[in-house]
Amino acid sequence: MDNTFYNAWDMEQPEPASRDYRTPFRRNRDRLIHNAAFRRLQGKTQVFLSGEYDFYRTRLTHSIEVAQIAGSISQFLNHGAEQLEPGFHIDPDLCEAIALAHDIGHPPFGHAGEGTLHRLMTPYGGFEGNAQTLRLIGQTIYTSGGDRRGLNPTRALVDGVLKYKTLWGEVPDQRNHFLYTDQRPFLEFIADGRAWPDGLPPGPARNRFRSLECQIMDWADDTAYSLNDIVDGVNAGFVSVGRVEAWAEEHAGAEDRESIAYLTDALRRGTVERAMNRRIGRFVESVRLVERDTHLSDLSHRWRFGIVVDEDVRREQRLLNRIAVDLVFRSPQVCQLEHKGDFMLTRLWTALEDHYLGGGTPHLALLSPDFEREIARSELDEPGRARVLCDYLAGMTDGFASRIYKRLFDADFGSIVDLV
Repeated sequence: MDNTFYNAWDMEQPEPASRDYRTPFRRNRDRLIHNAAFRRLQGKTQVFLSGEYDFYRTRLTHSIEVAQIAGSISQFLNHGAEQLEPGFHIDPDLCEAIALAHDIGHPPFGHAGEGTLHRLMTPYGGFEGNAQTLRLIGQTIYTSGGDRRGLNPTRALVDGVLKYKTLWGEVPDQRNHFLYTDQRPFLEFIADGRAWPDGLPPGPARNRFRSLECQIMDWADDTAYSLNDIVDGVNAGFVSVGRVEAWAEEHAGAEDRESIAYLTDALRRGTVERAMNRRIGRFVESVRLVERDTHLSDLSHRWRFGIVVDEDVRREQRLLNRIAVDLVFRSPQVCQLEHKGDFMLTRLWTALEDHYLGGGTPHLALLSPDFEREIARSELDEPGRARVLCDYLAGMTDGFASRIYKRLFDADFGSIVDLV
């Protein structure tokens, strides 16, 4: 049965695509899964450095969990929203593809690595994880005929990935939540070239303007990390009954008592993972489909509809996130590892910047062959070459970055037969 919720405009791709038994959304999802950039997420930090223990989440397992939750939200709405029916429904494949892609642009060493690359790239146009995700799926994720190119995403996939729609340089002092300046064509692609209305100026207002599936992905992401960061924090010994109760005395309000009691009871029983998993269902079922009027509503039902989340559940999500930030992310152990990641990325960048952007002709191949070919393109200016170096660092796993660091700076490490 055809799904009239989406039209040909939603499924349009930058380049003509061959047709098979799959929908365009399913093909995008499949191509994401069978891609090295997606697999590398298994070696990138979520909360704790990858490889520290087998059962902690990585960016890969987090992305899989977000995809499952996003798919469940779409199924919940398809079965329960009065505006939807068979043949007019939200596509779970599209929601899962967006969720699988949402963190694919994140660099090694978690959010600390993202901050480091932005600091280093500020003279060349900045770095942002969401912008890097768009760069991968739209520009560089596949290599064809020696050229780096994207996976030929549908308009709906690009739109769903784009949490932020403000370009670098449009507002002062941008530390995050922007797209690269050369990504303006993607904004024009998703909006059919329409101008932004006066009520959506660059900055937070425009960044909150998101398609239906992007909203679903964002709530699935909030659900996954707020619940699962608590579980990983408990397993690592950072979150305990005593620490949660002490934190609550200072930071929690009367409206948080039920959620605090639910968490501390699970901690006493030793059933935190089961308790948090049960909470996923509550978070999924807190979503309602609503109609809205936007300047793109006439083009797609993705802009005609949006979601709202029950405020009590949003409050609980924010509470759990605050607990994880204060008890886990701000712990000396995690901060020390973030400092080390910042130090290594900074030294790696300095070595590459001196070699490839220092004004002379590079005489050593410090990059892998595909990146050497890319950075040697005659049409690239200095910011363009810097962006290639940033791509190289951002694509590294935690372990790969550590090994390259040792090879470059540790006199006792490395040989010509080492696998990178």
